[in-house]
Amino acid sequence: MLVVFLAGWGCSTRTPSDGASDVMTVGMVFDVGGRGDKSFNDAAYQGLELSRDSLGVEIIYIEPSGEGADREAALRQLAADPNVGLIFGVGLLFSEDIAAIAEEFPDKKFACIDYLSQPGEQIPANLSGIVFQDKEGSFLAGAIAGLETETGLVGFIGGMESSIIRRFQEGFTEGAKMVNPDVTVISGYIGMTGSAFTNPAKGKELALGQYAKGADIIYQAAGASGLGVVEAARETDNLVIGTDRNQEDLAPGYVLTSVTKAIDRAVFTTAEQFLKGEFSGGKVNVFGLDGRYTDYVYNDNNADLINTETHVRVEKIREQIIHGELKMK
Repeated sequence: MLVVFLAGWGCSTRTPSDGASDVMTVGMVFDVGGRGDKSFNDAAYQGLELSRDSLGVEIIYIEPSGEGADREAALRQLAADPNVGLIFGVGLLFSEDIAAIAEEFPDKKFACIDYLSQPGEQIPANLSGIVFQDKEGSFLAGAIAGLETETGLVGFIGGMESSIIRRFQEGFTEGAKMVNPDVTVISGYIGMTGSAFTNPAKGKELALGQYAKGADIIYQAAGASGLGVVEAARETDNLVIGTDRNQEDLAPGYVLTSVTKAIDRAVFTTAEQFLKGEFSGGKVNVFGLDGRYTDYVYNDNNADLINTETHVRVEKIREQIIHGELKMK
């Protein structure tokens, strides 16, 4: 069953279609794992809440069931609601379905976070593909790991093996080896389907294996499965690099840094543009290192884990990437 939640009331100047209320509604369908993953979905929900609180819109969201096979039906349900003007699909697994639904409902606007475009694809004019510079952010994480490792062995654990998650792995490996050519990077994936993002027990198992081999830092890009990686770091007194959100609160003292994607800001910005009549559809919109939409965490809580020299060097690398002086392979 689809579980739908409504929240938030406010005022809107949007002129409703027949049968609609005077308040515009922004809808969202979550990726596998749903709210409470302390990562990807929770970041998207923060953006939805911010849109409600700052823009005066209503919000409606649908949690996934199982491996999220009902995502097409959930998108269609929101698109058929006359009050809903903008609909978000959270995650790369929505890409094909949301493009088809956007064609079917040309009077609605759609946005897909981590949109996976196909070569030669013509993205519908009412669809915004939202992507982040995850490979570049992962490159910075790799540089930090390469400079901070004491064993010379670091690990990567991804959720669902896919082109997007492989970008995280590739960026991490490239960054680590650029600053430390002698470092060894070992990698593992939890699975081949969407459920790979909802298996913290498997994440912990893989992490314990990598730590046992001598890795002292593991970068996880695994959604809710990454919670198991964090727990393994705590149990073995090693370090972990979080993803999507600042995850230092999950294990204070064991989270070296987190590669953050400002999914909340991207959701809010897209909703704000829609309300202003400035929706940017028909293309992929990149939220990157410039403006720190894609970034890494360095603050008072982890400054004792990251050497000042490491931070200075990584900031220089970040600027080189922004200005095109350093390019990913």
